[in-house]
Amino acid sequence: MAKFQKKSGKASPEMSTASLPDIVFMLLFFFMVSTTMRDSTMMVKITVPQATEIKKLEKKSLVSYINVGPPTKAFQKLYGTEPKIQLNDQFASVDDIQQFISSEREAMKENERPQMTTSLKVDRDTKMGIVTDIKQALRRASALKINYSTSKRVDDL
Repeated sequence: MAKFQKKSGKASPEMSTASLPDIVFMLLFFFMVSTTMRDSTMMVKITVPQATEIKKLEKKSLVSYINVGPPTKAFQKLYGTEPKIQLNDQFASVDDIQQFISSEREAMKENERPQMTTSLKVDRDTKMGIVTDIKQALRRASALKINYSTSKRVDDL
């Protein structure tokens, strides 16, 4: 008579890896769609001042940024250490601001143009004279909604 034995220590079946490439491509596609690229490289150093009463901007697509501060080390040999104005990826003068604002308006939809906000990112050690000149140029360009970028101050209690 034949003797039957039970197998002790059955191995569990191997996990199927057939769907693994699908999962990897779904994750890759998700991160490609949800990641935003930086619009411009910072050519000036900015340490924003601190404030107690701050409010977040609602639609960042309606915001045009004007950066003001001393050039980074890579540009200091060429431009010096005095505060400079950066519009998008280039240094500019106060006279270029009106052209910048008009080109930013043209890039927007017609119904969003009245909601356009100009955000000034100004280094805290920058003199107020250049900020006043920028504000006058914005007034001439009819860009009257101005925002000052700051960081929240943490009070020591």
